[in-house]
Amino acid sequence: MQTHESKGWEQLMQFGVFSVSDITRDPVSGTTPSEAERIDAVVKIAQKTEEVGLDVFAIGEHHNPPFFSSSPTTLLAHIAALTERLIVTTSTTLITTNDPVKIAEDYAMLQHLSGGRMDLMLGRGNTGPVYPWFGQDIRKGLELALENYNLLHRLWREDIIDWEGNFRAPLQGFTSTPRPLDDVPPFVWHGSIRTPEIAEQAAYYGNGFFANHIFWPSEHSLRLINFYRQRFEHYGHGTQKQAIVGLGGQAYIAKNSQDAYNEFRPYFNEAPVYGNGPKMEDFAEMTPLSVGSPQEVIDKTLTFHDTFGDYQRQLWLIDHAGLPLKTVLNQLDLLGEEVVPVLRKELEARRDPQSALAPTHQELVQKKYGDGPARQPRPNANRGDNLTGTSPYQDSKRA
Repeated sequence: MQTHESKGWEQLMQFGVFSVSDITRDPVSGTTPSEAERIDAVVKIAQKTEEVGLDVFAIGEHHNPPFFSSSPTTLLAHIAALTERLIVTTSTTLITTNDPVKIAEDYAMLQHLSGGRMDLMLGRGNTGPVYPWFGQDIRKGLELALENYNLLHRLWREDIIDWEGNFRAPLQGFTSTPRPLDDVPPFVWHGSIRTPEIAEQAAYYGNGFFANHIFWPSEHSLRLINFYRQRFEHYGHGTQKQAIVGLGGQAYIAKNSQDAYNEFRPYFNEAPVYGNGPKMEDFAEMTPLSVGSPQEVIDKTLTFHDTFGDYQRQLWLIDHAGLPLKTVLNQLDLLGEEVVPVLRKELEARRDPQSALAPTHQELVQKKYGDGPARQPRPNANRGDNLTGTSPYQDSKRA
Protein backbone atom coordinates (compact mmCIF):
# COMPACT_ATOMS: atom_id res chain seq x y z
CA MET A 1 0.00 0.00 0.00
CA GLN A 2 1.38 3.42 -0.93
CA THR A 3 2.00 5.82 1.91
CA HIS A 4 0.50 9.26 2.37
CA GLU A 5 3.73 10.85 1.15
CA SER A 6 4.22 8.66 -1.91
CA LYS A 7 2.30 10.93 -4.29
CA GLY A 8 1.48 14.58 -3.86
CA TRP A 9 -2.20 14.10 -4.65
CA GLU A 10 -2.85 11.18 -2.30
CA GLN A 11 -4.70 12.00 0.89
CA LEU A 12 -5.67 9.51 3.55
CA MET A 13 -8.08 11.91 5.21
CA GLN A 14 -9.23 15.46 4.57
CA PHE A 15 -9.98 18.05 7.22
CA GLY A 16 -11.84 21.28 6.72
CA VAL A 17 -14.67 23.58 7.70
CA PHE A 18 -18.13 24.27 6.36
CA SER A 19 -20.47 27.22 6.59
CA VAL A 20 -24.25 27.38 6.41
CA SER A 21 -23.91 31.08 5.45
CA ASP A 22 -26.21 32.40 8.18
CA ILE A 23 -26.34 36.13 8.94
CA THR A 24 -27.00 36.15 12.67
CA ARG A 25 -26.89 38.79 15.37
CA ASP A 26 -23.83 38.60 17.62
CA PRO A 27 -25.37 38.22 21.10
CA VAL A 28 -22.26 39.67 22.76
CA SER A 29 -21.78 42.83 20.71
CA GLY A 30 -25.42 43.16 19.66
CA THR A 31 -24.44 43.78 16.03
CA THR A 32 -25.67 41.99 12.93
CA PRO A 33 -23.33 41.93 9.93
CA SER A 34 -24.56 43.06 6.54
CA GLU A 35 -24.66 40.65 3.63
CA ALA A 36 -21.58 42.33 2.18
CA GLU A 37 -19.68 41.94 5.46
CA ARG A 38 -20.66 38.32 5.83
CA ILE A 39 -19.75 37.41 2.26
CA ASP A 40 -16.38 39.09 2.65
CA ALA A 41 -15.86 37.28 5.96
CA VAL A 42 -16.55 33.87 4.42
CA VAL A 43 -13.98 34.49 1.69
CA LYS A 44 -11.43 35.38 4.40
CA ILE A 45 -12.38 32.23 6.33
CA ALA A 46 -11.79 30.09 3.23
CA GLN A 47 -8.40 31.69 2.60
CA LYS A 48 -7.45 31.14 6.23
CA THR A 49 -8.53 27.51 5.95
CA GLU A 50 -5.82 26.94 3.36
CA GLU A 51 -3.29 29.11 5.19
CA VAL A 52 -3.44 26.99 8.36
CA GLY A 53 -3.03 23.73 6.46
CA LEU A 54 -6.56 22.37 6.23
CA ASP A 55 -7.79 20.73 3.05
CA VAL A 56 -11.44 21.61 2.41
CA PHE A 57 -13.81 24.57 2.55
CA ALA A 58 -17.55 23.98 2.03
CA ILE A 59 -20.53 26.32 1.72
CA GLY A 60 -24.23 25.53 1.82
CA GLU A 61 -26.95 26.59 -0.60
CA HIS A 62 -29.92 28.65 0.59
CA HIS A 63 -32.43 30.89 -1.17
CA ASN A 64 -33.97 32.63 1.83
CA PRO A 65 -32.95 35.00 4.62
CA PRO A 66 -31.05 34.94 6.92
CA PHE A 67 -28.66 33.10 4.57
CA PHE A 68 -26.64 34.56 1.71
CA SER A 69 -25.29 31.57 -0.27
CA SER A 70 -27.80 31.42 -3.10
CA SER A 71 -25.03 30.98 -5.70
CA PRO A 72 -22.38 28.65 -4.27
CA THR A 73 -20.54 28.05 -7.56
CA THR A 74 -19.91 31.78 -7.99
CA LEU A 75 -18.55 32.06 -4.47
CA LEU A 76 -16.46 28.89 -4.72
CA ALA A 77 -14.95 29.91 -8.07
CA HIS A 78 -13.83 33.17 -6.49
CA ILE A 79 -12.33 31.31 -3.54
CA ALA A 80 -10.59 28.83 -5.85
CA ALA A 81 -8.99 31.76 -7.69
CA LEU A 82 -7.62 33.11 -4.39
CA THR A 83 -6.18 29.77 -3.21
CA GLU A 84 -3.73 27.23 -4.55
CA ARG A 85 -4.50 23.80 -3.08
CA LEU A 86 -7.78 24.15 -1.17
CA ILE A 87 -10.61 21.83 -2.22
CA VAL A 88 -13.80 23.86 -2.55
CA THR A 89 -17.11 22.09 -2.18
CA THR A 90 -20.68 22.45 -1.04
CA SER A 91 -22.24 21.36 2.21
CA THR A 92 -25.50 21.22 0.26
CA THR A 93 -26.27 21.52 -3.43
CA LEU A 94 -30.05 21.33 -3.75
CA ILE A 95 -30.63 18.40 -6.09
CA THR A 96 -34.39 18.80 -5.63
CA THR A 97 -35.03 22.42 -6.65
CA ASN A 98 -32.13 22.94 -9.06
CA ASP A 99 -32.34 21.72 -12.63
CA PRO A 100 -29.82 18.88 -12.96
CA VAL A 101 -28.78 20.27 -16.35
CA LYS A 102 -27.79 23.56 -14.70
CA ILE A 103 -25.97 21.71 -11.93
CA ALA A 104 -24.03 19.75 -14.57
CA GLU A 105 -23.05 22.95 -16.36
CA ASP A 106 -22.22 25.08 -13.31
CA TYR A 107 -20.13 22.52 -11.47
CA ALA A 108 -18.27 21.37 -14.57
CA MET A 109 -17.32 25.01 -15.09
CA LEU A 110 -16.19 25.24 -11.46
CA GLN A 111 -14.18 22.07 -11.98
CA HIS A 112 -12.32 23.68 -14.90
CA LEU A 113 -11.78 27.00 -13.13
CA SER A 114 -10.45 25.32 -9.98
CA GLY A 115 -8.19 22.92 -11.84
CA GLY A 116 -10.13 20.00 -10.38
CA ARG A 117 -9.93 21.28 -6.77
CA MET A 118 -13.62 20.78 -6.12
CA ASP A 119 -16.42 18.34 -5.49
CA LEU A 120 -20.02 18.75 -4.35
CA MET A 121 -22.50 17.38 -1.86
CA LEU A 122 -26.06 16.79 -2.96
CA GLY A 123 -28.94 17.20 -0.53
CA ARG A 124 -32.63 18.01 -0.36
CA GLY A 125 -32.36 20.98 2.01
CA ASN A 126 -34.63 21.63 4.95
CA THR A 127 -36.50 24.78 3.91
CA GLY A 128 -40.01 23.86 2.79
CA PRO A 129 -40.94 27.14 1.01
CA VAL A 130 -38.02 26.76 -1.42
CA TYR A 131 -39.85 24.01 -3.30
CA PRO A 132 -42.78 26.08 -4.62
CA TRP A 133 -40.43 29.02 -5.33
CA PHE A 134 -38.77 26.77 -7.88
CA GLY A 135 -41.95 25.10 -9.09
CA GLN A 136 -41.61 21.87 -7.12
CA ASP A 137 -43.59 20.01 -4.47
CA ILE A 138 -41.84 19.16 -1.19
CA ARG A 139 -43.94 16.01 -0.98
CA LYS A 140 -42.00 14.81 -4.03
CA GLY A 141 -38.64 15.69 -2.49
CA LEU A 142 -37.23 12.18 -2.36
CA GLU A 143 -38.45 11.31 -5.87
CA LEU A 144 -36.88 14.53 -7.15
CA ALA A 145 -33.57 13.71 -5.48
CA LEU A 146 -33.44 10.24 -6.98
CA GLU A 147 -34.52 11.16 -10.50
CA ASN A 148 -32.50 14.36 -10.77
CA TYR A 149 -29.28 12.69 -9.73
CA ASN A 150 -29.85 9.86 -12.19
CA LEU A 151 -29.90 12.49 -14.93
CA LEU A 152 -26.94 14.44 -13.53
CA HIS A 153 -24.88 11.25 -13.39
CA ARG A 154 -25.53 10.60 -17.08
CA LEU A 155 -24.98 14.20 -18.17
CA TRP A 156 -21.37 14.07 -16.97
CA ARG A 157 -20.67 10.66 -18.50
CA GLU A 158 -22.49 10.60 -21.86
CA ASP A 159 -21.71 13.07 -24.61
CA ILE A 160 -25.21 12.86 -26.09
CA ILE A 161 -28.28 12.34 -23.92
CA ASP A 162 -31.80 11.20 -24.71
CA TRP A 163 -33.81 11.36 -21.51
CA GLU A 164 -37.38 11.61 -20.24
CA GLY A 165 -38.59 11.78 -16.64
CA ASN A 166 -41.33 13.15 -14.43
CA PHE A 167 -39.97 16.51 -13.28
CA ARG A 168 -38.41 18.36 -16.23
CA ALA A 169 -38.76 18.63 -19.98
CA PRO A 170 -37.38 15.71 -22.02
CA LEU A 171 -33.91 15.93 -23.57
CA GLN A 172 -33.12 14.81 -27.10
CA GLY A 173 -29.59 14.75 -28.43
CA PHE A 174 -28.45 16.99 -25.58
CA THR A 175 -24.82 17.67 -24.68
CA SER A 176 -23.98 19.37 -21.39
CA THR A 177 -21.14 21.88 -21.70
CA PRO A 178 -18.43 22.26 -20.70
CA ARG A 179 -17.59 18.60 -20.55
CA PRO A 180 -15.90 17.54 -17.30
CA LEU A 181 -12.22 18.33 -16.91
CA ASP A 182 -10.08 15.41 -18.13
CA ASP A 183 -13.38 13.70 -19.02
CA VAL A 184 -13.64 12.80 -15.31
CA PRO A 185 -16.85 13.91 -13.55
CA PRO A 186 -16.61 15.78 -10.23
CA PHE A 187 -16.74 13.58 -7.17
CA VAL A 188 -20.19 13.55 -5.59
CA TRP A 189 -21.17 13.16 -1.95
CA HIS A 190 -24.78 12.45 -0.97
CA GLY A 191 -25.68 14.09 2.32
CA SER A 192 -28.46 12.94 4.60
CA ILE A 193 -29.54 13.11 8.22
CA ARG A 194 -32.12 10.36 8.35
CA THR A 195 -33.02 8.98 4.90
CA PRO A 196 -31.85 5.45 3.97
CA GLU A 197 -32.89 5.96 0.34
CA ILE A 198 -30.17 8.60 -0.02
CA ALA A 199 -27.57 6.27 1.51
CA GLU A 200 -28.79 3.62 -0.94
CA GLN A 201 -28.39 6.04 -3.85
CA ALA A 202 -24.84 6.92 -2.82
CA ALA A 203 -23.99 3.22 -2.59
CA TYR A 204 -25.62 2.35 -5.92
CA TYR A 205 -23.47 4.83 -7.83
CA GLY A 206 -20.32 4.23 -5.80
CA ASN A 207 -20.32 7.83 -4.57
CA GLY A 208 -19.47 9.19 -1.12
CA PHE A 209 -21.93 9.42 1.77
CA PHE A 210 -21.76 12.36 4.19
CA ALA A 211 -23.50 12.32 7.56
CA ASN A 212 -24.43 15.74 8.94
CA HIS A 213 -23.39 14.47 12.41
CA ILE A 214 -24.43 17.54 14.38
CA PHE A 215 -27.74 17.26 16.18
CA TRP A 216 -27.86 13.61 17.25
CA PRO A 217 -25.51 11.16 18.95
CA SER A 218 -22.98 9.41 16.74
CA GLU A 219 -25.00 6.19 17.00
CA HIS A 220 -27.75 7.87 14.98
CA SER A 221 -25.37 8.50 12.07
CA LEU A 222 -23.78 5.08 12.46
CA ARG A 223 -26.95 3.29 11.37
CA LEU A 224 -27.03 5.11 8.03
CA ILE A 225 -23.28 4.80 7.47
CA ASN A 226 -23.29 1.07 8.15
CA PHE A 227 -26.20 0.65 5.77
CA TYR A 228 -24.37 2.67 3.09
CA ARG A 229 -21.21 0.60 3.49
CA GLN A 230 -23.13 -2.68 3.20
CA ARG A 231 -24.91 -1.52 0.05
CA PHE A 232 -21.67 -0.11 -1.44
CA GLU A 233 -20.20 -3.60 -1.23
CA HIS A 234 -23.45 -5.17 -2.46
CA TYR A 235 -23.28 -3.12 -5.68
CA GLY A 236 -19.72 -4.25 -6.37
CA HIS A 237 -17.82 -1.02 -5.87
CA GLY A 238 -15.41 -2.57 -3.36
CA THR A 239 -15.42 -3.80 0.19
CA GLN A 240 -17.16 -1.96 3.01
CA LYS A 241 -13.75 -0.63 4.04
CA GLN A 242 -13.43 1.01 0.62
CA ALA A 243 -16.67 2.97 0.91
CA ILE A 244 -16.11 6.73 1.18
CA VAL A 245 -17.57 8.40 4.28
CA GLY A 246 -17.57 12.00 5.48
CA LEU A 247 -18.67 13.44 8.81
CA GLY A 248 -19.77 16.87 9.93
CA GLY A 249 -19.41 18.25 13.42
CA GLN A 250 -19.20 21.46 15.44
CA ALA A 251 -16.31 22.81 17.46
CA TYR A 252 -15.42 25.76 19.62
CA ILE A 253 -11.82 25.80 20.85
CA ALA A 254 -9.91 27.91 23.36
CA LYS A 255 -6.56 27.41 25.04
CA ASN A 256 -8.33 26.01 28.10
CA SER A 257 -11.68 24.35 28.58
CA GLN A 258 -13.26 26.94 30.88
CA ASP A 259 -12.54 29.78 28.48
CA ALA A 260 -14.07 27.78 25.64
CA TYR A 261 -17.31 27.23 27.55
CA ASN A 262 -17.48 30.83 28.78
CA GLU A 263 -16.85 32.31 25.34
CA PHE A 264 -19.18 30.04 23.38
CA ARG A 265 -22.07 29.95 25.87
CA PRO A 266 -23.88 33.16 24.76
CA TYR A 267 -23.68 32.03 21.11
CA PHE A 268 -24.93 28.56 21.93
CA ASN A 269 -27.77 29.88 24.08
CA GLU A 270 -29.11 32.18 21.35
CA ALA A 271 -28.27 30.17 18.24
CA PRO A 272 -31.40 29.52 16.16
CA VAL A 273 -30.47 25.89 15.60
CA TYR A 274 -30.32 24.89 19.26
CA GLY A 275 -31.08 27.92 21.38
CA ASN A 276 -33.41 27.45 24.34
CA GLY A 277 -32.75 23.73 24.23
CA PRO A 278 -30.47 21.58 26.38
CA LYS A 279 -27.73 23.10 28.47
CA MET A 280 -24.52 23.43 26.46
CA GLU A 281 -22.60 20.95 28.61
CA ASP A 282 -25.40 18.39 28.20
CA PHE A 283 -25.59 18.96 24.46
CA ALA A 284 -21.81 18.51 24.12
CA GLU A 285 -22.01 15.27 26.06
CA MET A 286 -24.91 13.87 24.03
CA THR A 287 -23.86 14.96 20.52
CA PRO A 288 -20.70 15.47 18.44
CA LEU A 289 -20.43 19.12 19.56
CA SER A 290 -16.84 19.72 20.77
CA VAL A 291 -16.25 22.60 23.17
CA GLY A 292 -12.97 22.83 25.02
CA SER A 293 -9.20 22.90 24.75
CA PRO A 294 -7.36 21.62 21.67
CA GLN A 295 -6.72 18.31 23.43
CA GLU A 296 -10.38 17.94 24.33
CA VAL A 297 -11.41 18.53 20.70
CA ILE A 298 -8.79 15.99 19.59
CA ASP A 299 -10.10 13.44 22.08
CA LYS A 300 -13.72 14.02 21.05
CA THR A 301 -12.89 13.68 17.35
CA LEU A 302 -11.00 10.44 17.97
CA THR A 303 -14.20 9.03 19.46
CA PHE A 304 -15.71 9.43 15.99
CA HIS A 305 -13.12 6.97 14.71
CA ASP A 306 -13.92 4.66 17.61
CA THR A 307 -17.54 4.69 16.44
CA PHE A 308 -17.24 4.75 12.64
CA GLY A 309 -13.82 3.32 11.89
CA ASP A 310 -11.82 4.85 9.05
CA TYR A 311 -13.50 7.72 7.22
CA GLN A 312 -12.23 10.11 4.59
CA ARG A 313 -13.41 13.64 5.42
CA GLN A 314 -14.02 15.58 8.63
CA LEU A 315 -15.63 19.02 8.42
CA TRP A 316 -16.42 21.33 11.34
CA LEU A 317 -18.99 24.11 11.56
CA ILE A 318 -17.18 27.03 13.24
CA ASP A 319 -18.64 30.29 11.87
CA HIS A 320 -22.34 30.20 12.74
CA ALA A 321 -24.56 31.77 15.43
CA GLY A 322 -23.15 35.28 15.06
CA LEU A 323 -19.53 34.45 15.94
CA PRO A 324 -17.37 37.40 14.84
CA LEU A 325 -14.78 36.96 12.11
CA LYS A 326 -11.83 37.48 14.47
CA THR A 327 -13.05 34.62 16.66
CA VAL A 328 -13.55 32.31 13.69
CA LEU A 329 -10.05 33.02 12.37
CA ASN A 330 -8.69 32.24 15.82
CA GLN A 331 -10.57 28.94 15.74
CA LEU A 332 -8.85 28.13 12.47
CA ASP A 333 -5.44 28.94 13.95
CA LEU A 334 -6.10 26.48 16.76
CA LEU A 335 -7.41 23.83 14.39
CA GLY A 336 -4.44 24.21 12.05
CA GLU A 337 -1.71 24.50 14.65
CA GLU A 338 -2.83 22.25 17.50
CA VAL A 339 -5.73 19.99 16.53
CA VAL A 340 -5.48 18.74 12.96
CA PRO A 341 -1.75 17.86 12.94
CA VAL A 342 -2.33 15.55 15.92
CA LEU A 343 -5.45 14.06 14.35
CA ARG A 344 -3.65 13.38 11.08
CA LYS A 345 -0.91 11.48 12.92
CA GLU A 346 -3.28 9.59 15.22
CA LEU A 347 -5.76 8.62 12.51
CA GLU A 348 -3.04 7.60 10.08
CA ALA A 349 -1.60 5.30 12.74
CA ARG A 350 -5.04 3.73 13.24
CA ARG A 351 -5.86 3.44 9.55
CA ASP A 352 -6.49 0.08 7.89
CA PRO A 353 -4.33 -0.06 4.72
CA GLN A 354 -7.33 -1.43 2.83
CA SER A 355 -9.44 1.68 3.49
CA ALA A 356 -10.19 4.10 0.69
CA LEU A 357 -8.15 7.22 0.11
CA ALA A 358 -9.88 10.57 0.43
CA PRO A 359 -11.35 11.60 -2.95
CA THR A 360 -9.40 14.01 -5.15
CA HIS A 361 -9.60 14.81 -8.84
CA GLN A 362 -6.08 13.48 -9.33
CA GLU A 363 -7.03 10.16 -7.77
CA LEU A 364 -10.03 9.85 -10.08
CA VAL A 365 -7.86 10.65 -13.10
CA GLN A 366 -5.35 8.01 -11.97
CA LYS A 367 -8.10 5.43 -11.64
CA LYS A 368 -9.38 6.13 -15.14
CA TYR A 369 -6.15 6.55 -17.09
CA GLY A 370 -3.40 4.99 -14.99
CA ASP A 371 -0.13 6.60 -16.03
CA GLY A 372 -1.48 7.55 -19.48
CA PRO A 373 -2.57 11.03 -20.56
CA ALA A 374 -6.04 12.23 -19.67
CA ARG A 375 -8.55 12.81 -22.47
CA GLN A 376 -9.57 16.43 -22.98
CA PRO A 377 -12.99 16.62 -24.68
CA ARG A 378 -13.17 19.02 -27.60
CA PRO A 379 -16.18 20.59 -29.31
CA ASN A 380 -17.40 18.66 -32.33
CA ALA A 381 -18.05 21.00 -35.23
CA ASN A 382 -20.73 18.63 -36.50
CA ARG A 383 -22.65 18.63 -33.22
CA GLY A 384 -24.66 21.79 -33.73
CA ASP A 385 -25.49 25.06 -35.39
CA ASN A 386 -23.73 27.93 -33.62
CA LEU A 387 -26.76 30.15 -34.07
CA THR A 388 -29.72 27.91 -33.27
CA GLY A 389 -28.13 25.09 -31.28
CA THR A 390 -29.84 22.47 -33.43
CA SER A 391 -27.86 19.51 -34.67
CA PRO A 392 -27.95 16.88 -37.42
CA TYR A 393 -28.53 14.32 -34.64
CA GLN A 394 -31.73 16.07 -33.55
CA ASP A 395 -32.88 16.43 -37.15
CA SER A 396 -32.40 12.71 -37.71
CA LYS A 397 -34.40 11.91 -34.57
CA ARG A 398 -37.29 14.04 -35.85
CA ALA A 399 -37.23 12.50 -39.32
